[in-house]
Amino acid sequence: MSVLTVSHLSHSYGGREIFEDVSFRLLKGEHVALVGANGEGKSTFLSIITGRMTPDAGTVEWAKRTKVGYLDQHASLTPGMSIREVLRTAFDDMNKLEQEMLALYDKMGEASPDEMDRMMKDAAEIQDVLDAGSYYTIDAHIEEVAGGLGLRDIGLDRKVDELSGGQRTKVLLTKLLLENPEILILDEPTNYLDAEHIEWLTKYLQGYENAFIVVSHDVPFLNAITNVIWHVDNLTLTRYTGSYEKFEEMAALKRRQEEAAYERQQAEIAKEKDFIARNKARVATRGMANSRQKRLDKMEVLTKRTEKPKAHFSFQMDRTPSRFVIEAKRLVLGYDTPLTNPVDLQVERGQKIAIRGTNGLGKSTLLKTLLGMIPAISGKIELGEFVSVGYFEQEDKAGNQNTALDELWQEYPGMTNFEVRAALASCGLTNDHITTKMMALSGGEAAKVRLAKIMQKPVNLLVLDEPTNHLDVEAKKELGRALKEYKGTILLVSHEPEFYEGWVDKIWNIEKWTTKIV
Repeated sequence: MSVLTVSHLSHSYGGREIFEDVSFRLLKGEHVALVGANGEGKSTFLSIITGRMTPDAGTVEWAKRTKVGYLDQHASLTPGMSIREVLRTAFDDMNKLEQEMLALYDKMGEASPDEMDRMMKDAAEIQDVLDAGSYYTIDAHIEEVAGGLGLRDIGLDRKVDELSGGQRTKVLLTKLLLENPEILILDEPTNYLDAEHIEWLTKYLQGYENAFIVVSHDVPFLNAITNVIWHVDNLTLTRYTGSYEKFEEMAALKRRQEEAAYERQQAEIAKEKDFIARNKARVATRGMANSRQKRLDKMEVLTKRTEKPKAHFSFQMDRTPSRFVIEAKRLVLGYDTPLTNPVDLQVERGQKIAIRGTNGLGKSTLLKTLLGMIPAISGKIELGEFVSVGYFEQEDKAGNQNTALDELWQEYPGMTNFEVRAALASCGLTNDHITTKMMALSGGEAAKVRLAKIMQKPVNLLVLDEPTNHLDVEAKKELGRALKEYKGTILLVSHEPEFYEGWVDKIWNIEKWTTKIV
């Protein structure tokens, strides 16, 4: 049974074609991964099928009475509400049903026998819905799901305006799972989750009876949860069945077959043209030449696959700093209240250190504090001599009206137009990306711009806060290669152990320093 039917979908955005005549169906119970390189239109596609965006052409049709739940990368929360209050809004429909049932009971005392029968029937139907939705164990259900995604550690009575970006994403995801929609649509759900919470979400989705569509670049996660792959590439959407690894094999085979078919056809066209050129002037063979020309004119000519530019990252090394790049004594992190106990830290020249730990415990705060961007609660921090820093912040500033070209040029006004374009192109960005406003770029494209800014100057200390968020699989591999080859010092916050395992020297687990219960 089809729960979603998309027919002849075409769409362009910012003057760039994204989809051309795309048709497909989502079947009941399918667990789908929507994959593709950065900028291929995955988030735009989700906006179209959820009705947030109208396509230029084509139709999107959901099965009747289908409840669709969508986790948007950029969704917001109402300030002033506690986490618990937000989570309880997942049951607003049931609350209304209960009020409707209680109102029926109130009216029964004055009802006629016929009205009484009708009211009793309505009340019983509502009661069945409430029972099926575990309405009378809502609080226990909230505690269970909130615990699985780490919200109980933060505190369910905490105000949402006090939360980090990762914590807000957890709240939105928890609320969506509590709503239990027939169709679940998740855009980058693991970006701000820690390893243990990704594991919990993996098990949850493996047991999810309804259909879901997930956009993610986390290959182990996709391999564990999906049985269908939708590949967005070159304006089309191709369906594959099986795991992500199986998809990679099949997609590579499809590319080789397309390339072989193109080469065969080009050879055939060249042969026919040669025959026509040699024989069209001769009376004896002119008929054969004209016949072949007609056949050639009717031939559906295959187009050569357009290869997307690949990212190439390379970080320049500055002069050698002192032995200790950063030293911290009795350091306490926090804003108004301490997040950690006092800790002593040393970062030696050339060390590559990964920082892990549950969201909200201060990983981003640690990086900003060590760099002097925010003050410590207490303690002393010293940067070594001749330390030069390249800092990658987790997210771009909201509403950035600069184009990618402007963003780099403002940072390095001495560069020529050609040099700026070449620097952005080396990160896998096309001319369309370069002239697009930062706020309209995908998360992966914006991340590449921020990496390009760091790459233009020599530094001996790279401080990277979740650099792989939003990057596609190939760009992620390339970034890992570049960081492995970099000769300087690295401080890296990442929720993906498979990204940094094998090239970091040390792992700091911030959970060992926290004042919170984890």
